[in-house]
Amino acid sequence: MHFEPDAVYHIYNRSNETVFYSRENYLFFLSKIQTHVSPVCNLFAWVLMPNHFHFLVQATEKSCINTSEDHRPDLQVLSKQIGIVLGSYTQAINRQQGRRGSLFVHKTKVKMLNEAYYPSGGSNRLAGGTGSQLDYATACFLYIHQNPVVAGLSSKLEDWEFSSFRDYAGLRNGKLVKKDLAFEFIDLDADAFYEQSQMIIEDELLKRLF
Repeated sequence: MHFEPDAVYHIYNRSNETVFYSRENYLFFLSKIQTHVSPVCNLFAWVLMPNHFHFLVQATEKSCINTSEDHRPDLQVLSKQIGIVLGSYTQAINRQQGRRGSLFVHKTKVKMLNEAYYPSGGSNRLAGGTGSQLDYATACFLYIHQNPVVAGLSSKLEDWEFSSFRDYAGLRNGKLVKKDLAFEFIDLDADAFYEQSQMIIEDELLKRLF
C-alpha cells in the first residue's frame, strides 16, 4: 500500500471464511478502526460485511509519514495502522473460534480514486441520472453503502447496521466518518442524499473501483 497526501482511496479486503461472527465482533473491529485508523486519515465511508470490508478514505500528511522501520523501510503510518487492526482482530477471533493462522488470507488492496469518469457513449453520471461526469470517489461511496442490499443481507440501505449510511441519512450520530468534509469530495446533494443513494452505478464504472 502506498498513499499520497490528499488523495482518496478505496481500501478493501476479503476473506475466504467468516470474519464477523456476531454483533460484538463488528463493534470490536470498529473500535479498532476508531483507535488506530481514524486518527491518521479522513474516513468518508465504510461497510463491514460477514467476510469482508470496504473503506473510502482521504490520506493526510500524517497518513503518509514513513515509519522508518528497519525491516520495512517504505512502510507508511496508515498502512501500519491498518495492519495493526487486522493483526489484533485476527488474534481475537482466533481465540474466540479456537482457530490458527491468518484470518484475512488476501493482502489488503488499495485503489486511488482521484479521477473523473467520462462515459464512452453518453453523458449519464449514473444509470438513470444526468450530468457530464462522475468521479470514482462518488461511485465508490455509493457502492460501499449499497453493498449489503446487493448481497441480499438487507432490503434497505438503512437496515444494515454496519455501514456509514445511517450516519449520512441522519439515523445515527457516528463518530467515524467526517461527513462535512466528505461532501466536498462526493458529488451528492446532502438534501437529496437518501434518494441519490439508491442510484445504480454503471457496470463499466463499477469495475474501475477495484
